[in-house]
Amino acid sequence: MKNQIWSSVVTIVLVEGKNLLPMDANGLSDPYVKFRLSNEKYKSKVAFKTLNPNWLEQFDLHMFDDQSKQLEMTIWDKDIRSKDDFMGRCTIDLAQLPRERTHAIWQDLEDGAGSIHLLLTISGTVGTETISDLANYEPLPAERQAIMRRYAIHKAFKRMRDVGHLTVKVFKARDLAAADLGGKSDPFCVLELVNARLQTHTEYKTLTPEWNKIFTFNVKDIHSVLEVTVYDEDRNKTVEFLGKVAIPLLQINNGERKWYALKDKKMTRRVKGEILLEMDFVFNPVKASVRTFNPKEEKYMSQEPKFKKKVFMTNVARVRQFVLTFLHAGRFIQSCFQWESVPRSLTAFLVFVVIVYNFELYMLPVALLLVFLRNYLVLPSVKEQQRYLEGQMVPQTAGDDDESDDDKDKEERKSFKERLQAVQDVCLTVQNALGYIASHGESVKNTFNFTSPFLSYLLICVLCVGTVVLYFIPLRWIIMAWGINKFTKQLRSPNAIPNNELLDYLSRVPDDQEVMMYAQLTPEPHSPLLAKKKKSQ
Repeated sequence: MKNQIWSSVVTIVLVEGKNLLPMDANGLSDPYVKFRLSNEKYKSKVAFKTLNPNWLEQFDLHMFDDQSKQLEMTIWDKDIRSKDDFMGRCTIDLAQLPRERTHAIWQDLEDGAGSIHLLLTISGTVGTETISDLANYEPLPAERQAIMRRYAIHKAFKRMRDVGHLTVKVFKARDLAAADLGGKSDPFCVLELVNARLQTHTEYKTLTPEWNKIFTFNVKDIHSVLEVTVYDEDRNKTVEFLGKVAIPLLQINNGERKWYALKDKKMTRRVKGEILLEMDFVFNPVKASVRTFNPKEEKYMSQEPKFKKKVFMTNVARVRQFVLTFLHAGRFIQSCFQWESVPRSLTAFLVFVVIVYNFELYMLPVALLLVFLRNYLVLPSVKEQQRYLEGQMVPQTAGDDDESDDDKDKEERKSFKERLQAVQDVCLTVQNALGYIASHGESVKNTFNFTSPFLSYLLICVLCVGTVVLYFIPLRWIIMAWGINKFTKQLRSPNAIPNNELLDYLSRVPDDQEVMMYAQLTPEPHSPLLAKKKKSQ
């Protein structure tokens, strides 16, 4: 197969259903969904005993130029002893939906009741006549200026959820891993930004594909991460992972055409291959700052955590680092009390007396600002930290795949899993709790380390404002204003999501594992002569 026989890929994420018909005697149902696009079909899993199911399934269907563009969906109630009951149907005309864009759709059911929620994207379009093809793209200065005006400072309080605009050009890849028996691959590229998902067409029988596509995303949170994944397409509808790169939006250099080295699924090791990208990111800093203190957008298709010994021990080690830090601080304070070093204890005593005698509440944010100043002057730069993290990454070998945790999970026997299920549930809870504590502790540390400069400078501004407010306004009035806001928030905005602004802020600060995942590897030296030598070897 040398050419792509389908015209587009229809990617569907079946999220949930609401207020479906009760079909069983207990007033509930066991609903599942059947999809049909021309001759292709898909059946979702069954959600038992519910009228508001959460499926969270993703799948692809293919669209052909000479076949129907009607996506048919039927809802059924699963019955074991009798024929499944029909619960409703709906149809979506894909010809009416704009391509290269993710659509969030709530579709009401016909011949039944309720609605279903799905994310639908039509992409992977082949041909130079498509809007995503770089051959037809001509950069217009007027278009760029219109985008800049859209996100100008004076429009900071219009369309608050529309924070920014991202343009990604996907040119080509090189030196990819061979996934087929003939020493070639059928690669295509998928771009994901939270729940938005777009993809290129497939280039067949090559390790150096040239896609030459351009995609755009509406950005709701500037702390999101663009994930670019290269897959190998197979005839049996399964795909094989070839490599991945994750790029935080705040690390994008506008207009820079750059080769990115691919990593494995866990984003910790280098794999074969590099991809050439160019990005342009425009955002409104005021909207972005306000959005930082609001809940993050939930990613529907995220992997459920599983108990793994390696992850458990890693989380224990991460928490242990913070415990040791507090223990060392406690020992230092105790040594001052015990006068083990007279100069140190005398200095500590004088500092304690001066601070307590002159302490005012506004000095707390000032103390945190001093921590920022110290780290800004003393700690290594973000680029030096990134180079250190690059040095921690080891190229992936064939043996690493055999020893992966996923393969070990598959090798476990089902009966053994059943016997240890209760123990695993407890261990999973402990593992997640340790990971949660370690992640937030590392986020606090990285806030003061300028790991994400935007977030660090944002907190510096907040602390400066807090210092002025605490200096001029009595604490009782601040607490009164805070309490009135919390008590009346639900009355003023009934649909508001309960949130904690501090935790929302910390959720944007990357922890140490995320910093390592997002660190960009230096592409290997590449030239035609080196490529010929590799082939000859």
